Amino acid sequence: MIEGWRGRVAGRPRRLACWLLLAASLLAPVLACARGPATGPVLVVGDSLSAEHNIPAGSGWVSLLGHRLAARDDRPREVVNASISGETTAGALVRLPALLARHRPSVLVIELGGNDALRGLAPAQVRGNLEKMVVLAGDAGAKVLLLGIDVPPNYGPAYRQRLRQVYADLARQHGVALVPFFLEGVALQPGLMQSDGLHPTAAAQPRLLENAWPLLEPLL
Repeated sequence: MIEGWRGRVAGRPRRLACWLLLAASLLAPVLACARGPATGPVLVVGDSLSAEHNIPAGSGWVSLLGHRLAARDDRPREVVNASISGETTAGALVRLPALLARHRPSVLVIELGGNDALRGLAPAQVRGNLEKMVVLAGDAGAKVLLLGIDVPPNYGPAYRQRLRQVYADLARQHGVALVPFFLEGVALQPGLMQSDGLHPTAAAQPRLLENAWPLLEPLL
């Protein structure tokens, strides 16, 4: 009897440990919810449309996004603008792993493809580069927003359709958010485009933010 009693006492620490492990596993999702959504940076990787090309510093849509998030969030939310004028999907793909490792974003906004298209790059190549970026972001735990682009009519309807399809297919197959045409309501509008016909003016930047915001906000 004494030996049996000793066995029961000795077994209690093990049973207690098991109960504690079970309780911790059940409480983990609750604690995660209590902490709220991820507050990692929003990383924007784009070209001149996002790099404040020929407009005053601080007036671009990415800067406006930073101001909006600072005003609405009770937790600081950094916006990192890694956009470069003239950037291509291939160039951004090379840079992306280091950017993800350095900033650990919770959201990646990809605004690319315009320079590829203007150089006549095949839509299949654009798609391949963008898809690799989407996969890298997902592996790093970041949600993705794609900002789709278009090219002038002189590129022909077939090329334009294949290019638009690149973004639609990626969004559908990888389950990422998509703004089909980032320059909606801005392209070809007097006062909203610079004299080169390619880059939005400072006056157009609030509209660009509004184009992205409905798809971006749910990711935050």
